[in-house]
Amino acid sequence: MPYEVIYKVEPGEGALRIDRFLSEKDSSMSRSHIQKLIADGACLAGDKAVKANYKVREGDLITLTVPDPEILDVEPEDIPLDILYEDDSLLVVNKPRGMVVHPSAGHISGTLVNAVLYHCRGNLSGINGVLRPGIVHRIDRDTSGALLVCKTDHAHQILAEQLKEHSIHRRYHAVAAGNLKEEEGTINAPIGRHPTERKKMAVRRDGTGKEAVTHYKVIQRFQNATYIECRLETGRTHQIRVHMASIGHPLLGDPVYGSGKDPYHLNGQALHARSLGFIHPETGEYMEFTAPFPDYFTELLRKL
Repeated sequence: MPYEVIYKVEPGEGALRIDRFLSEKDSSMSRSHIQKLIADGACLAGDKAVKANYKVREGDLITLTVPDPEILDVEPEDIPLDILYEDDSLLVVNKPRGMVVHPSAGHISGTLVNAVLYHCRGNLSGINGVLRPGIVHRIDRDTSGALLVCKTDHAHQILAEQLKEHSIHRRYHAVAAGNLKEEEGTINAPIGRHPTERKKMAVRRDGTGKEAVTHYKVIQRFQNATYIECRLETGRTHQIRVHMASIGHPLLGDPVYGSGKDPYHLNGQALHARSLGFIHPETGEYMEFTAPFPDYFTELLRKL
């Protein structure tokens, strides 16, 4: 069934584009999906339909009508999944390195979505559109580890709210280049699209970036690298990779934000989503899951 969500523009939220305003209010929907809904006339400011470039005003009542999910064009594929937990509402999978989370241009098959569509026989939440069924949050193709997938819209809505409120606990293990000076620290720097390289993200202090906070602590030091744990407060695209590079310690093997050298033949950043904790949307119980390390990661630590 279609449903409506209504937001009031609070003090300090005025002058944002409406697509950005809505994407910040509801992290369960991608900005491109919101823009499509707006283009379809599903968004009202007061009683008037608006375009994506409409700038909200303090006191505006914004109504977004989310339609029934479209029939999915993405094909289920019998791809093995490493399932850490599953029930009628959700599953937690240990995504392998090299697997894209959801279909996009150039990646219409072989994705995690193709795999879970087959495994769940199509029983996935439809909130995030036809290409991202069940997907509450993402990790990069070359990042491995724990990922949450929702089977029902109810579970999706509740867990997306936990993500927005920063109450989902996500800890990543990574290996950074060089030797960090401090045993632990916090990087609080907004992240947005790179000003000239559109496929990259960057720390943006010009008002275009979104709040991004990463806490890190040292697990083990090596001669020219540091094994760290990172805890996310926010979930911006490439957040850990951008933040660590911004303080002069890009992740080993990172082809985008690193030095370009890959002496350990990693073929991608040394980053693993180690643990994921959340309150179950049906039982109210706190649950936490730990994803085993992939072979490449343990082998890298052995070499170091």
